[in-house]
Amino acid sequence: MGFLVLAALGWAAGGFVRPVRWRTVLGSVSLMLIMGLLVFAVPGSRTVLIAVNDAVVTLLTAGGEGALFLFGPLALGPGSSTPAGEPSVGFVLAAQVLPAVVFFAALMAASYHLGIVQPIVRVLARLFHRTLAISGAESLAGGSNVFVGVESAMAVRPYLASMTRSELLTLMTCGMSTVAATTLALYVLFLQDTFPLIAGHLVSASVMSIPAAAMVSKLILPETGQPTTLGCVPHEQVGDPQPNTLAALMTGSSDGLRMAAGIAALLIAVLGFVALVDLALTTVTSPLAGVLNGPVDLSRILGWVFMPLAWLLGIEGADLQDAARILGARTVLTEVVAYQQLAEIASTQQISARTIVILSYALCGFAHLASVGIFVGGISALAPDRRTDLAVLGPKALIGATLATLMTGALAGMFYWGQESLLGL
Repeated sequence: MGFLVLAALGWAAGGFVRPVRWRTVLGSVSLMLIMGLLVFAVPGSRTVLIAVNDAVVTLLTAGGEGALFLFGPLALGPGSSTPAGEPSVGFVLAAQVLPAVVFFAALMAASYHLGIVQPIVRVLARLFHRTLAISGAESLAGGSNVFVGVESAMAVRPYLASMTRSELLTLMTCGMSTVAATTLALYVLFLQDTFPLIAGHLVSASVMSIPAAAMVSKLILPETGQPTTLGCVPHEQVGDPQPNTLAALMTGSSDGLRMAAGIAALLIAVLGFVALVDLALTTVTSPLAGVLNGPVDLSRILGWVFMPLAWLLGIEGADLQDAARILGARTVLTEVVAYQQLAEIASTQQISARTIVILSYALCGFAHLASVGIFVGGISALAPDRRTDLAVLGPKALIGATLATLMTGALAGMFYWGQESLLGL
């Protein structure tokens, strides 16, 4: 029921525009259901999840050596120590988590240079093109989103100027509904202790969000034009070609450093601004604390707003308040803070395993207020003539991406009935 209501909310967000592209809707639902069955119900799915999870964790361990060399015990998680016996000082996000972004960005750049990623992207793009009845450019950008973020627009750069408004909305919605491999490492580091197979589930959640994003974006703004790539999937073009693998690693690490610095700067600015808003709200509402059962801050307000949406995901009553607060935090404070909050609550066993699974899927996206500026600004730099269209479509893409990620959470709740082996517990 929650899945259907969320889809209806997407249609309502666009003003119930007709005609609805039922082939896209039915294809998206079918593809998501098949993916859900493969992940949660098919025998052997645990083996695949373990393989994917082990690969990601192995890469994270290898990438952590560089951070350990630079930061020493600051780069070690709580309870660990260096070979020389120096103990960890506790959790330090800047030294323990952000270096993974740099490493994964360099790894993705080298993988693209070596031609490892492109065949996977092509397979995903053709799958989405045939099952979702969307244009080749939309499908290619969607497939690229599994590995890169806003940079996926580079894959379809030659077509941005001629894209229809519906294609642009799908492009941005898919980008905000998925997490790139470069940032996936962040959430794995947060949750791997309480949810050992989190990496495999985040990969499946990110892929699952693409058909959800395509469906919601076409419900918000149905395609009425004639896309130039409707009949085929174009060839991928991501960034400038590098002369060798070392150059690719250098370029990727530089991009990763800018990304890590951007995440750090965004967290400093947003968390500081939210603290200022909270101070104003608590000051104003303090006289009514008795009536309101305590002062009101932004987290509490967002919890009220997201309470019905958390209920639609099938989260049990005892966990609704915490789940709603975390979902609200993602919208304003970014998914980095939301996943950190989820990890903190999960470590204290305040919420059920089912709620952890649902929220892990529902948070798996780039759907927050800052992402609107990131995507509008990033794509506008590639297609300046479409800046006005992108600015108008940005808020709609945020709504669509939020609904799409919530739909993947609802789907996870539909298929999870206590299979703790799929969590690695």
